Amino acid sequence: MARGVLVVFEGAEGAGKTTQLRRLEQWLRVHGVAMTALREPGGTRAGERIRELLLDPSGELSPATEALLFMASRAELVASCVRPALERGEVVLLDRFFLSTYAYQVDGRGLPEAAIRGANQLAVQGLVPDITLLLDLATDAGMARADARGARDRMERAGDAFHERVGLAFRTFLSSEWQQAHPECGRIVRVDAAGTEDAVFDRVREALATVSSEQLSVALQSHSE
Repeated sequence: MARGVLVVFEGAEGAGKTTQLRRLEQWLRVHGVAMTALREPGGTRAGERIRELLLDPSGELSPATEALLFMASRAELVASCVRPALERGEVVLLDRFFLSTYAYQVDGRGLPEAAIRGANQLAVQGLVPDITLLLDLATDAGMARADARGARDRMERAGDAFHERVGLAFRTFLSSEWQQAHPECGRIVRVDAAGTEDAVFDRVREALATVSSEQLSVALQSHSE
């Protein structure tokens, strides 16, 4: 059986990655594609408990503790869910992965890249996404969307300067030079996150058309007929 495909959705707060992942999940299921949808942090019993700690607006964590909790959740998710699904030949949709760690903990919190990179190697054991769809939206527009959802969680409360650093980091990741220097992140494709959900979803499908996957190709062809 051929290995499945790992599709990661990334972006700063309010970019719409979770919404677009859910739309893609529904669309693939309608087309009979074997798939698994997961999120970071979370997706496992341990991961969901870690998620509560990380997002609790009343909680306080040092940057190093925050980073290591994300890594612990990732290690469990990869071992328990992601790899088994890929081995079954499924399409795996993942809401955030290592790119977020670079943006939030390295550029946002100022942690050393070398240490974070080493910890991630332990967590993922060589797993590289087939494609990362990076939903790109202006920081102020994204935070406005996030605020419209309700009260901010601990990460969202980090402050405007922090979120500006995160947004700039994500845009830096789109350069070919950065991607060549960080092969552990795989191929990163920009998706314009402005506009209606339908318009953004059309862009998501266009980006996926570049992935070499029989399952995705069948679904994409079915949509175009």
